[in-house]
Amino acid sequence: MAEALTTESIPIVTGADGVVRVRGTRITLDTVVAAFAEGATAEEIAQQYPSASLADVYQVIGYYLRHATDLEPYLSRRLDDVREARRTNESHWPPEGIRDRLLARRPI
Repeated sequence: MAEALTTESIPIVTGADGVVRVRGTRITLDTVVAAFAEGATAEEIAQQYPSASLADVYQVIGYYLRHATDLEPYLSRRLDDVREARRTNESHWPPEGIRDRLLARRPI
C-alpha cells in the first residue's frame, strides 16, 4: 500500500513592514534564529513563545539551517534596525540613572 506524502509550507510570512514572522504569531524570524544561536532548543523556544507551535519552531529552524547564507543579508539588516532603535530610544530615555528615576516616582 502506497502512503500519501504531504508537502507543508514553511510557516513564515513577510508582513507589510518587511519583517519575517512565524505564521500566525508576532514572533520574528530573527528572534527564533537568535534564540537557537544562543543554544536554545526548539522545545525551549516554543515554551518561551507559546503562540508558536513546537512543529512550527522546528520547521523555522530547519528552514534557517538550509538557507542561512540566503538569510544572512536579511538578518544583518534586522540586527542593524534593532541597534538603531536602541540608540534612538536611549537618546530619548538614557539608561543611566534609571533606577533612581523610577524610585523617585514611587509613591511614599
